[in-house]
Amino acid sequence: MREISLDRLRTLVEVAGRGSFAEAARALHLAAPTVSLHIAELEDRVGAQLLSRKRGQVQPTAIGEVMVERARKLLADAEQALDDIQRQVQGLSGRVRLGASTGAIAHLLPQALEVLRQDHPGIDVQVAVLTSQETLVGLADGALDIGLVALPQSQVAGLAIKPWRRDPVMAFLPSHWSNPARITPAWLAAQPLILNDATTRLSRQTTEWFATDGYHPVPRIQLNYNDAIKSLVAAGYGATLLPHEASAVPSDVRITMRPLRPALWRELGIAHRAGHVERSTQHVLDVLWMLRAK
Repeated sequence: MREISLDRLRTLVEVAGRGSFAEAARALHLAAPTVSLHIAELEDRVGAQLLSRKRGQVQPTAIGEVMVERARKLLADAEQALDDIQRQVQGLSGRVRLGASTGAIAHLLPQALEVLRQDHPGIDVQVAVLTSQETLVGLADGALDIGLVALPQSQVAGLAIKPWRRDPVMAFLPSHWSNPARITPAWLAAQPLILNDATTRLSRQTTEWFATDGYHPVPRIQLNYNDAIKSLVAAGYGATLLPHEASAVPSDVRITMRPLRPALWRELGIAHRAGHVERSTQHVLDVLWMLRAK
C-alpha cells in the first residue's frame, strides 16, 4: 500500500485554506503544475475527489473536508515531533536513563537532580536501582545512558568507565554500645552484624577487610538497602560497615560513626557509552562531575 506523503497533505491544506491552486503554489514555493499533481496523486490514492471548483473558487468536497481536517492534525503532530526532537538535540529536553545502587541514589543523586531541575528543567532522569554489573549490562545493551558503578571494574567494549568518587567506609554502631575510637576487624567481628548482601561490591570489600586479621564473621542479616540497615543499627540490632559521603546528612543520634583501622574506601565510577554523547546525557554527566570527591 502506498503511503501518503506529508508534502501532499500540506499542499491539500494550503489549497483548501486559500481557495486557489495559484495562491497555494506561491505560498509553498512550488510550480502550479506541481500543486495540481500533488492533489491528483492524493485523489488517486483515496479514490475520491477532494476539491471542487465553484464560481472560480476551489473548495473541499465533503470527503475533502474530512481529509483536510485529518491532514491538519497530522501536520501539527509532525511539527511537534520535529520540535521535540530538536529540543533534545539542543539539550533543552530529553530522557536520560541512569542506573545506580541504593546508596548512590539515596545520598548522591538527589543533589544532582536538584541542580538539573534548576538548570535543565526539561531533562527527565529515569533512575533504576541496579547492581554495578546490572548497570554495565544495561549500558552495553542500550537500555541505560549513564551508570554509577563500584570500582574497580574490568573494561567493557564500547563503554567509558572513569573514577568519580572515593568515600571512606565507616563503622555505624548503636550509640548505647561502648564503642572504641577506631574499629578493628577483631573488635567488630565479635559484635552482631548487619551487612550488605553478597551480590554487592561492598560485601566483597567487607569480607576482605575482616579477612586481613583472619576473621570471617556471619552477619545476623544481609540487606542491600542502606537506609534500612541504618534503621536496624539505630534500633540496636547490630553494627554495620557503610560508605559515608561528606555531603550526607548527619546520622540518627542513636547511631555512632567510627573510622576503621585499617581504613577502607568505597570507590565509585561513572560509566556511559563511548563515542558521541547526546547533549541531555552530557548535561547530566556535567552535574555528576560537580559532585566528584577525592
